[in-house]
Amino acid sequence: MIEFFLNGRPRRVDAEAHLSVLDLLREHLNQTGTKEGCASGDCGACTVAIGEPDADGNLRYHSANACIMPAHQLNGRHLVTVEGLSRGDELHPCQAAMVEHHGSQCGFCTPGIVMSLFTLHEDGQARPAPLTPERLEAALGGNLCRCTGYRPIRDAALAMGDTPGYRPEWLDDDDLARALATNVGAAPDTHTETTTHTGFYQPRRLDELVELRAGHPDARLVAGGTDLWLEVTQHLADFNEVIDVTRVEELKLLDAGHDASGRPGVWVGAAVTYTQLEPLLAERYPAFHHLLHRLGSGQVRNRGTLGGNVANASPIGDTPPVLLALDARLRLTGPGGSRELAAADFFIDYKKTALAPDECLEAIFLPTLADKRQLKVWKLSKRREDDISAVLGAFSWTLKDGVLAEVRLAFGGMAAIPARATGAEAALEGQPPTAERFAAAIDALADDFQPMSDVRGSSDYRRHAAAALIERLRLVLAHDNAQGTQHPTQEVMLHAYAH
Repeated sequence: MIEFFLNGRPRRVDAEAHLSVLDLLREHLNQTGTKEGCASGDCGACTVAIGEPDADGNLRYHSANACIMPAHQLNGRHLVTVEGLSRGDELHPCQAAMVEHHGSQCGFCTPGIVMSLFTLHEDGQARPAPLTPERLEAALGGNLCRCTGYRPIRDAALAMGDTPGYRPEWLDDDDLARALATNVGAAPDTHTETTTHTGFYQPRRLDELVELRAGHPDARLVAGGTDLWLEVTQHLADFNEVIDVTRVEELKLLDAGHDASGRPGVWVGAAVTYTQLEPLLAERYPAFHHLLHRLGSGQVRNRGTLGGNVANASPIGDTPPVLLALDARLRLTGPGGSRELAAADFFIDYKKTALAPDECLEAIFLPTLADKRQLKVWKLSKRREDDISAVLGAFSWTLKDGVLAEVRLAFGGMAAIPARATGAEAALEGQPPTAERFAAAIDALADDFQPMSDVRGSSDYRRHAAAALIERLRLVLAHDNAQGTQHPTQEVMLHAYAH
C-alpha cells in the first residue's frame, strides 16, 4: 500500500514493487498530463514535483523523472502533477507565462517543462534569489523540446516571477505540511509490515536494512533509481523484491570525520543525493562540484545518489574515477559488522564489486585535499549536458619543489571498470612536469588500457581522448607555473565534450 498526497489530496494505492510513478499516474490514477517520452530519464516529458519537509518542517519541492522513480517512494510524500497547478481557466504563473510567451507548440513536452518551471518558481518564492542563467540552465537542462526552440521557454521562465496567476490552496495548507512533517502516510516503523505483499521494503534504520538484505538476498537495492529503473522501462524487468534505502537515517548523513588511517575528511551517506551533496563539493572540491553540472539533469541530481553511482559499478559512471583520484574509501556493512576498503579495491570486474551478497554500501569517505594538492576532472560526451561519458578523466597530484608527487590518473570508459592508469602514474611520479615526462605517461597508456568500442566511441577514439586529457593536464600545469598561481575554481572553463 502506498500512502501519499496527490495535488493536495490523500491517496492510498496498492501497487507492485516494480511500478513507476509514471505508470501509477497514467494507468492507475488516470492522470495523463504526465507524458512518457524516452522512458529513461533523458527527455523530461514525465517531470513531476515531489514535496518533502525540510529540517524546519517546511515543504520544499524538487523535480523528478516519473518514468524512473519507483512508485512506492511516494510513501509520505506530496506528488504534484500538471493537473494540480490550475483551477479551471486560472493558471499558475509558470503556466500563464508559457502561454503569454508562446512557449508551447505541439504540447507533448510542455507539461514536463511546466513542472520544472513550477519547482523553480516555488524555490524562488521560498528562497528569493536572482534567476541567473546558471539557475535557469540547471532547472531546464533535463527538458527537451523538439518544436519551439528554447528562447520562448526561457522568456517564460524569466517572466513568471512577475506574472500574476493562481496559487493552489495546498501550497499554503498547514495541515498538509504538518502531515508530511510527521510522516503521515509513510511506511510503518516495523519494516516487516511494509508492503510485504508487494515485495517492496522501506527500512528506516541501518540494522533493519542489514536484516532485510540478509533475509532477501535476491532483492534489488534502490536509491534514486536513475539507473536501476531502466531495467524496468527498457528491458521490461519485473522486480519481485525491492529494498528502498532512501529512508535509512544513517545513509542520509554528511559527517566530518576520519578514515581508518586517520585522514580527515567527510563521510557521505550512500543515500545522499547529488543535490544535497552539491554545497559540500562547492566548498571543498570545486572540480568535483563542476562535474555535477555535467552529470545528468536537475531531475536526475535531485534523486540520484553518490552511493548508487558507486554501487552500480558502471565503467562509465561519472563519480567513481573522481573517488579513485581522491583515494576515497568505502564503508561496507553487513551482519558481521562494518568494514572499510579503498575505492580502488571495490571494483572487481564489469558490474562486479567487493560487496558480499549480504552487505550494503553505507558511506563514502572523501578525504580533505591536503595543502597544495590539486584535483581536475574532465568529461567527454557527445552532448554537453544530460549525457553519459565516453571518457572521463579525474586527476590529482601535489607539486613539491617542482616535482610531481602522489600522482593519481583515473579514467572511466577505458576498461570494464573505472580504473587508474598506473603505468602513466609511474611515468610522472617523482618527476618534473615536463613535456618529455608527459609524453612517457601517454605512451604508458597503451599498456594501462585496451578500451572497447561502442556507440559512444571507438577504441581508437578513447585512446586518443585519454591521451589528450593527460596532455591537457600538462598544459594546465604549465600555465599555472607560468602564472605562479593555481585556479581550482575555474574548472568549469576546462570541461570539454566530443563532437
